Amino acid sequence: QVELVDSGGDSVQAGGSLTLICTFSGATYSDYGMAWFRQKEKEREGVAVHIASGYGTMYADSVKGRFTISRDNAKNIAWLQMNNLQPNDTATYYCAAGKYTYSLRALNYKFWGQGTQVTVSS
Repeated sequence: QVELVDSGGDSVQAGGSLTLICTFSGATYSDYGMAWFRQKEKEREGVAVHIASGYGTMYADSVKGRFTISRDNAKNIAWLQMNNLQPNDTATYYCAAGKYTYSLRALNYKFWGQGTQVTVSS
């Protein structure tokens, strides 16, 4: 059974940086695309996705150039480096995994972390 644990959320001033980390277990990690989503109020937004193997990535326009998704298939981890954070980035962030999934749509992912809170103040 696939299990994900995400962590790294914190409270930070505008312009600051955070790194969110996701650990994966229970299956062959290199078969799974990894993604980050965030929820504000009733929204569920795709933020970034990394292909199962190789270096393909996609980003939401709102974070392009500021956020970078990475993974290490030898260590079963993925992370999201967030730079120049802004108050609009405030949300609960979730990592997600899907077998060979490469999508910014939440309904395409089967497995989810518990969420980690990011709060950006000005």
